[in-house]
Amino acid sequence: MTSANISATAGKPTRQGRTFLFAIATVALWASAFPAIRVGLTAFSPFHVALIRYLVASSVLLVHAILTRMPLPRRADLPALALAGFGGFALYNSFLNWGEVTVPAATASFIVASAPIFMALFAMRFLREKLRVFGWVGIAISFLGVSVIAFSGGAGLRLEPGALLVLIAALAQSMYSVGQKPLLKRYTPVQFTSYAIWFGTLLLLVFTPGVIAELQLAPPDAVTTLLYLGVFPGAIGYITWASVLSQLPASTAASFLYMVPAFALVIAWVWLGEVPNAAAIIGGMLIICGVVIVNTLGRHGNRLNSQQGINKTAAST
Repeated sequence: MTSANISATAGKPTRQGRTFLFAIATVALWASAFPAIRVGLTAFSPFHVALIRYLVASSVLLVHAILTRMPLPRRADLPALALAGFGGFALYNSFLNWGEVTVPAATASFIVASAPIFMALFAMRFLREKLRVFGWVGIAISFLGVSVIAFSGGAGLRLEPGALLVLIAALAQSMYSVGQKPLLKRYTPVQFTSYAIWFGTLLLLVFTPGVIAELQLAPPDAVTTLLYLGVFPGAIGYITWASVLSQLPASTAASFLYMVPAFALVIAWVWLGEVPNAAAIIGGMLIICGVVIVNTLGRHGNRLNSQQGINKTAAST
């Protein structure tokens, strides 16, 4: 064995270990966004939380773009990138934050975990992917889980409107996941994410009125939390995720995202003292089980191709 081979062999575990650390960091950062949003909502409106968060994220990614001399997107792709920014960031974050006014952080993360189910349905319609019988079983189980959560707000079977708002956010995120697949053939994950976030931030500027007044009255911990949301889950989380995708198949990388609700539950408990009720935990586990069934047993064709859209589901938060 040559010295070059020895060096390559020695470096391989280090590279694998770094990829694993990036994956865990991404999961932890995105999971932490759910309780962080709840903190931000103590001083800001749901829409100002989204606006300030992505103004910060856009600034961080702009610095990164300048330092790396990121190329501008093609003019022909601007409408598709704008649509991605609208669905994946402006719409998703507005409805997620609005829902979290009443929905606990961990419960919201469970509902957002249903996004791959919607993604599978959109992929079947627009990308001509097919589902096996197990796929439909998984979808039914996940929707049962969402129903358990949605009707667990209070005594008896009372519909929780906030849960439906978070479900709309999951729907927007799934549309973003499916819609980005053609663009990822021409752009790296970091480039695409940067363009989409910038467009999403531009659209969120419609909520600018009143944000200065809220900033002036907000306590320091709420402002610091929004800075955290923008820099870490909003910008660094996407960069670490891009690093994972550059080293692992999409289907393997996507498996890490199943851990987001569990991390969010622990972080919300430690940070906010939130403990989801039994119905939320049962519903959340049903959602996760359904997602796993759909994406392991439920699809026809190549698993790698069929799961590439899952890798952007965001939990992103």
